[in-house]
Amino acid sequence: MISALSINVYSGYGMSETCPVLTVSNLKPKMLKWDTDKQLDVRCRTGLPAPGAYVSIIDPNGNPLPHDGVSTGEVVVRTPWLTQGYLNDPQKSEELWKNGWLHTGDIGYIDKEGYLQVTDRLKDVIKTGGEWVSSLELEDIISQHPAVSEAAVIGTPDEKWGESPMALVVPKPEFVDKVTEDELKAFFKRYVDEGIIPKYGIPGRILIVDAIAKTSVGKLNKKELRKQYN
Repeated sequence: MISALSINVYSGYGMSETCPVLTVSNLKPKMLKWDTDKQLDVRCRTGLPAPGAYVSIIDPNGNPLPHDGVSTGEVVVRTPWLTQGYLNDPQKSEELWKNGWLHTGDIGYIDKEGYLQVTDRLKDVIKTGGEWVSSLELEDIISQHPAVSEAAVIGTPDEKWGESPMALVVPKPEFVDKVTEDELKAFFKRYVDEGIIPKYGIPGRILIVDAIAKTSVGKLNKKELRKQYN
């Protein structure tokens, strides 16, 4: 966005392995006439591929997915400046370049205008019934409930669907022993009705807890949470 200080701000995306830039959320000429709020939706995207960068999304079987703003898969890339591999680690290097694309380990979608939006990390995404569900998106949704102080979403084993989302919620002090699992599920249902998330995105379980495990730098410790609740 353009601030009061006349600083033009854009989102960008890259990794150490991509040296580093892959995308920037530049506005297309037709978008320059849009009002600031409408432009903001584009500026907050992960962005358009930089010149010379080819960005695609694939399903779990490696098949390319349509750029429809809905279909979600792993982000894979090609450019002339990508790393060739990892030092003294041929197996990891081969995994990085499976099928001739560099695998970012990120999950996202590409909209009809060609803008990429990263939604999650592959290691944290939940695969239910053959479809990927973003744990970050579910966390963003439940965190908007007025009773929620913080939340984490992980995948738990499910005999029918492979995995099912489970949410851990720390309530705000004034809502301790007041907010219920059913109330929080009903909150998710509103986003299903609006077409924002699929029905299978509603967590099968929502646990109200006192605290959520964190890493040494204060991030949600998904690895520890999966050990604890799976």
